[in-house]
Amino acid sequence: MSSNTGENNDRDKLGGGSNGGEMTSNKKECASCEQNNVDNITEGIDSMAILNDTSICAACGKEGDSNDMNTCNKCKEVKYCNAACKKKHRHKHKKKCERRVAELHDEKLFKDVEPDECLLCMQPTPVETKYVSFHSCCGKLICNGCMYSMMMSEGQDICAFCRTPPAASDEEIVKRVKKLMDNGNANAFNMFGYAYAHGRYNMQRNWSKANESWLKAGELGCMDGYFNFAVHLGKGRGGIEVDEEKSKHYYELAAMGGHAMARYNLGCLEWKAGNYDRAYKHLILAARAGHKKSLDFIKEGFMDEEVSKDEYETTLRAYHERQKEMKSDMRDAAEEYRLMMSLE
Repeated sequence: MSSNTGENNDRDKLGGGSNGGEMTSNKKECASCEQNNVDNITEGIDSMAILNDTSICAACGKEGDSNDMNTCNKCKEVKYCNAACKKKHRHKHKKKCERRVAELHDEKLFKDVEPDECLLCMQPTPVETKYVSFHSCCGKLICNGCMYSMMMSEGQDICAFCRTPPAASDEEIVKRVKKLMDNGNANAFNMFGYAYAHGRYNMQRNWSKANESWLKAGELGCMDGYFNFAVHLGKGRGGIEVDEEKSKHYYELAAMGGHAMARYNLGCLEWKAGNYDRAYKHLILAARAGHKKSLDFIKEGFMDEEVSKDEYETTLRAYHERQKEMKSDMRDAAEEYRLMMSLE
């Protein structure tokens, strides 16, 4: 439309009027310009816009404005002129809708997700949570390499992010975490779930509150929360009923958020159910994220001729590349220090 406006302005400057924009110069009239005048072009664009905004009801075939029509809540791909048509067409659309919903779910589920990074060194965080520390002072997750580097440079154990000394007591830790939870910190909810589950920081063990905290952590964006909740649902800990389907659902949510261990567990569940293709898809993605057990599974699949040579080689290269990205001298030194301290 802006180009048409510009064309009209140019013609006005050359002496064109409202009668078709004839040029007053001595040049001969261009037949092609006459045939493709501004009005015709504008009409064509307007008609295309109207066509693009028009949808056809899948039930009765009536045309209507796409913005005003009733869309299928599940697949989002079929429109109806009203709720009555939507209800009438439901039995015809059901199978196609379910198939499309499953396709959309798998597209999201099997999408490769970029790894989380340490806020300080900007390197991908290790797959195993024991190499990352939660800090009750600021609610951040910092890799052990950055914490070790801070300890070596400052000579004291302070938070590498906010430089706050560690809490002096269990009561102070709980007070700090509750304050973070009041501010909606997802990592704090996950940590509180752990405390409830294992009776840490002088808190009474309460599986119900643990699961509630983990679920909230997941909803706020902490995939460890969804993972922990899924584990306890699958095992029925704390008196809750075992629910493998619900457990799988939360593993999937965690996997969609980039949780490699959740994806490994999904691979194991699919394998157990006999869905080998889906199992290998999960395990390949987990291995590419740096998960060693998943890589071992893919290697066995290759030896059993269930995984192609190309798939195994590509996965192996991706695994080593991710390991290289996660490795640093400070992280290695921190692990040596952790092992040394555990032996004392």
